Amino acid sequence: MTARLPAAAAAMRLPLSRRPAQVSVAARLAAVRRPLSSTAFAAAPTKTPLYIDGQFVESKTSDWIELRNPATQELVTLVPQATPAELQRASDAAAAAFVGWRKSTVLARQRVMFDLQALIRKHMDEIATSITTEQGKTFADAKGDVLRGLQVVEHACGIPSLLMGESLPVSADMDTYTIRQPLGVVAGIAPFNFPAMIPLWMFPLAIACGNTVVMKPSERDPGAMMILARLAEEAGVPKGVLNVVHGAVPTVNFICDDPHVKAISFVGSDIAGRHIFERGTRTGKRVQANLGAKNHGVVLPDADRELALDQLAGAAFGAAGQRCMALSVAVFVGEAKEWIPDLVERAKKLVVAGGFEKDADVGPLITPQPKGYEGGNFVGPTVLANVKPHMRCYKEEIFGPVLVCMEADSLAEAVELINANPYGNGTALFTRSGAAAREFQEDVDVGQVGFTGSRGSIQGDVNFYGRSGVQFYTQTKTVTALWRRSSSNDAAAGGRRPSVNMPTPR
Repeated sequence: MTARLPAAAAAMRLPLSRRPAQVSVAARLAAVRRPLSSTAFAAAPTKTPLYIDGQFVESKTSDWIELRNPATQELVTLVPQATPAELQRASDAAAAAFVGWRKSTVLARQRVMFDLQALIRKHMDEIATSITTEQGKTFADAKGDVLRGLQVVEHACGIPSLLMGESLPVSADMDTYTIRQPLGVVAGIAPFNFPAMIPLWMFPLAIACGNTVVMKPSERDPGAMMILARLAEEAGVPKGVLNVVHGAVPTVNFICDDPHVKAISFVGSDIAGRHIFERGTRTGKRVQANLGAKNHGVVLPDADRELALDQLAGAAFGAAGQRCMALSVAVFVGEAKEWIPDLVERAKKLVVAGGFEKDADVGPLITPQPKGYEGGNFVGPTVLANVKPHMRCYKEEIFGPVLVCMEADSLAEAVELINANPYGNGTALFTRSGAAAREFQEDVDVGQVGFTGSRGSIQGDVNFYGRSGVQFYTQTKTVTALWRRSSSNDAAAGGRRPSVNMPTPR
């Protein structure tokens, strides 16, 4: 459960599936209970459909991807690698729908957002059930996944205000004003760890801005997105405005290359994100890509001990550590390092179990490499201590329930450590000192709030949702209008020549 000896460094360099007992905590698995039966998924697996031009259709592909419940290894569904023809149909449908959708009124699009948020709230348990079955996170955490995405939809309900431009009278009878207009067809490529929240960052705001969308959910857990597509249709999203395609690299490459697609939103790994950013921008697309992270929490000795340790455990081990904002590194300053054994005790109390169990704290990982209880993909909460910056467990994003513990002599040293890390997604400080908090927020080089990443954690210069999202999904048109209050016939009468010089406002 904890590696307190320097000898642990060698173990830290092993992949998760090959680490010794401090990672694969067999003693903790004794407390695990059998997941609740998911009889609705126990029959012969269904085939996940595509959603193209308002129709749920079965793919004609011969290439199907198995999707298994990570807690039980039950085969849940088969996900298609969409064929090139199907991908083109989705893109063409979005392009055709844009002709009409761009002319819809902002109030009509607002009405769709109101109805969509109501339907998502009504069907929250259905979406969360799909997430727990396919992705593995606990049912309570899956509902949080949906709720955080729902908040972005609720924000999109304010689209009339978000799309307002600016106006300025620049000279006699002359005004300059700006209009925000949609881009056209935009695409979203979502990761496996938030099957509802991250798609909801993307397609509702894009649609509210007047765009049409091609969404690619993760092939590991597309069920939530398929439910959202159904709800979007019920909310009044017209045919072709939202399309959902599936697959792996071929689908991603199609989106990057397709001339219909004007912008791509992506959240996921470093390798995929850099590929999408480079390939997409090479074809003239806007690309926003949130990549990997190594989020640090700094603990000062004056912090509320119990609160800090509880929050560290929750932020590190929630969702089995499979969060972009998981707090995967704790930096203990000075005497705070003596708190590490208490942190280990908290980790030991967490229940590792199938996500449908009411007392489950940590569900399975989505990847099948770690084999454990009932054939599921379980790894127990793990604390690694005495970690140094050169160790692999610090340099790489583990994306599992593993908390790396480091030590610093001062807050300044802790900030220097964070700023030297290539990632800059998020961070936290535990302290009672306002002066320390101010020093930290001024000196640390991290996009601290939400997912406003910086440095190696983001490519592209515009972040997701909120006003930044509106900026990403629209383009600004500047209009200069000259409406004279009176006209002169001098030029026509030959009284003066037309001016060919740049005008000088008076």
